[in-house]
Amino acid sequence: MKVIDLGADFRINSKNIYEEWYKVEHTCPELLKESVYGLTELNRNDIKEASLIANPGCYPTASILALAPLLKSNIIDEQSIIIDAKSGTSGAGRSASIGNLFTECNESIKAYSVAEHRHTPEIEQELGNICGNKITLTFTPHLVPMNRGILSVCYSKLSCEKSQEELYEIYRNFYKDEFFVKITDTMPETRWVKGSNLCHIGIRLDKRTGRVIIASCIDNLMKGAAGQAVQNMNLMFNLDEKTGIDFPAMMP
Repeated sequence: MKVIDLGADFRINSKNIYEEWYKVEHTCPELLKESVYGLTELNRNDIKEASLIANPGCYPTASILALAPLLKSNIIDEQSIIIDAKSGTSGAGRSASIGNLFTECNESIKAYSVAEHRHTPEIEQELGNICGNKITLTFTPHLVPMNRGILSVCYSKLSCEKSQEELYEIYRNFYKDEFFVKITDTMPETRWVKGSNLCHIGIRLDKRTGRVIIASCIDNLMKGAAGQAVQNMNLMFNLDEKTGIDFPAMMP
């Protein structure tokens, strides 16, 4: 039997870290060694052979895809990462909650779970796997009055001199064979990926501060959840990876 789990139980490799952040007991720690983190673009070969996939969260998907090329190239200060991310209300699911009511969300934006969001250790773990070092970062999520979408804006200090053109070359080479990741010349918007399994990434260099700024957009219900699950399923069953999810955004 092959299982693709959209929950968080197998995303974090450590039972202790999981219980610390999720405040519940992990009842199947023996399966942690078998599970594969299902971010397809980074773990494709392992996913093909796996029986248990931990489908990533929506914030981690956008953020990890945004930062992976920088960490793989070893050109940023690994401890200088700040992630400022914003989600549509569907990111919280459909359960009844006063904070997610239309009248509470409309005409407003708010930061929530500041310095304690559960996706933080998931992002740190996977980014650490890319560079081979322990990562400690700042992650702040926000709720914005839209139905769906994630905008993750990531900041980090460059550890060597790079031009914006060189940064774009690094990203285009890193994702050159990835159908669902598009590197955009302009900074992306959530509407560009709405209803699709695409991730759009834009890069800017702030020469004044020596920081690189990466904006990453996904649909939290697609590449951040069900679309990515289908992408992983296709791999696990030797289907074309784009089967069932090869369609453009709803707009523009």
